[in-house]
Order: sequence, then C-alpha cells, then structure tokens
Amino acid sequence: MIFPIGDDNSDRTTVPVVNYILIAINVLVFIFLQSLGTNEQFTYAFSTVPEEIRTGVDIARPVPIEIGDQRGEIGLQPTPVSVYLTLLTSMFMHGSIMHLFGNMLFLWIFGDNLEHALGRVRYIAFYLLTGLIASLAHVISTFVFGDNPFIPSLGASGAISGVLGGYLVLYPKRKVRVIMLRMLTTVPAVVAIGLWFVFQLISAFGVIGAGPQSGGGVAFMAHIGGFVAGVALVKVFSIGRNPNAIM
Repeated sequence: MIFPIGDDNSDRTTVPVVNYILIAINVLVFIFLQSLGTNEQFTYAFSTVPEEIRTGVDIARPVPIEIGDQRGEIGLQPTPVSVYLTLLTSMFMHGSIMHLFGNMLFLWIFGDNLEHALGRVRYIAFYLLTGLIASLAHVISTFVFGDNPFIPSLGASGAISGVLGGYLVLYPKRKVRVIMLRMLTTVPAVVAIGLWFVFQLISAFGVIGAGPQSGGGVAFMAHIGGFVAGVALVKVFSIGRNPNAIM
C-alpha cells in the first residue's frame, strides 16, 4: 500500500486560492451542515441516490440496505431541490472524519499544482465536471452491476480522482513523498498515482458479482470514472493556457 503525504511545489508561483476554498467548503459543510456526520436528515437529503437520478423522482422513505453480511435500513429524506442537483451537492459532503481527512489531504497535495497549470476558472470547471462525470459513472455502474440503487453516495472522491488523473498527465515525473511499506520515500507521480489507480481497478472489479454493496460502501467506479475523465479532459482544459497567468 502506498500513501502520498506531499509533493514538489518548488515551481509553483501562484497561490491556489480555489483549492483552499474547495477544502474550506468541504470542511465547513461537514462541521456545520452535517454536524460532524450526525445530521442524517441533511446528509440523506442531499446525497446522490442512483434511483432518483434514473427516474427523476425524489424518494423520501426508509429503504433496506445490505453491505456484506450486514443488513439495515436508511431513512431517505425529501430533497428540497431537484434530485439532479444532488450530483453536485453530494460532492461536498462526507461520511466520516477520516473520509473527509483522506480526501482533503489528496486535494491539498495534488490540487494546487493543477490549479497553477490550468488557472483558477478552468480549474474549478475541471473539478466540478470530473466530479459530475464520476457521480454519473457510479450511478450507471449501480444498475449495470446490480447494486442497490437506493443507497446514497457522497464525497469529493470522484472529483479528486479527476484531479489525480489530470496531475498524472501534466506532472508524470513530479516527485511525490509517500509512505510505502512503512517507510518514507519519494517516487514519481506516475508510480504514486498509478498504483493508486491500479488499486481502484482491483477493488472495483474484484467485487463485481460478489453481491450487492460488496465493496463495503466505497464507490470505486466513481473513482475510476473521475480519474479517466481527468486524464481525458486535462489537455482540453489546458489548451492555450499560460501557466504563469492567474486566471
């Protein structure tokens, strides 16, 4: 297992304002709107429910769930906006403090360089678009692989996966500090991010056919969808871009 903890920012000359704002929004939503994860009414109202996206119909009732051998019930809440907007709102919510910490650490490490390369406006557009594609990838995979379409999904992982994909394309040789095999070392981004993506592939396709929600509640297909979108789109977003320009 490989865990990134930092990268080389020696050539970054701009302040990653958008990246800081994204991190702040995620933290503030989790603290004040999700009440550190205890406000289930808010969380289940603004998370993405695949069945709602498929039908366009808001579902506000208890639904049965099954994760591995565990069975339970989730009380879905009425969504005060269009259910399609949950594809966006769910990108700024998290299921736990560790979920939030892991995502924000990755965004802190890799997002600033991408914002420097793309500029603030293009970066936020890239972030939101890859996040939306990631959410749609999860929704589609839910029906393709027969998972429970009533289980809500949330988290910035899809958009951050897009950031990782873009970073890999633009900075494949950038040195990334990682913890690997309990040792602190430095590896090229292509190794750090490449191994992360391989893990997503193994995790995603290793649970296909193993039963509903056998992935333990992790939307691996959202990670894959966001990453592929980031790889495919970052060059488009960087067309004509001067990395020394702020906007």
